[in-house]
Amino acid sequence: MNFKDYIRVIPDFPQPGIMFKDITTLLKDGAVFKQVIDDMKAKVQHQSIDLVAGPEARGFVFGAPLAAALGVGFVPIRKSGKLPGKTIEAGYNLEYGEDKLAMHEDAIASGQNVLIVDDLLATGGTIATTADLIGKVGGNIVGALFLIELTYLNGREKLAGIDVQSLIQYN
Repeated sequence: MNFKDYIRVIPDFPQPGIMFKDITTLLKDGAVFKQVIDDMKAKVQHQSIDLVAGPEARGFVFGAPLAAALGVGFVPIRKSGKLPGKTIEAGYNLEYGEDKLAMHEDAIASGQNVLIVDDLLATGGTIATTADLIGKVGGNIVGALFLIELTYLNGREKLAGIDVQSLIQYN
């Protein structure tokens, strides 16, 4: 199945020159969304995975159903201040400023195998920060999996040492 056929491209959003990849058109088609999760599962089912971690918000959309399909738990990675209880945080740079991601400090036990899942790999900043959080608690990152990869933004370079896979690429 060509998933690109189900992704709407919106020019000049959120700013001029950006060709935004809108996945809502894919998500509203239950059969296609199920096929995405099935294809993601097929890419990683041979790996030893204890947990799937996904950054908000679209990492939840793909990570949680993939975790359920794999029969493992899901760890939400949230913006700072959104999780109750004790958390750890890591900062990252945005185009115009900085932000922080957080995770419960007891979400991942040392040595657990964790797969990072998100909708899109662009510059790699969010995923590198997610990997930093997982590493801080001793988690073992077994890979990072995406629906979409924007190869021209070279996000893989920030994820050196992580096995990166994606279902579709825009070059």
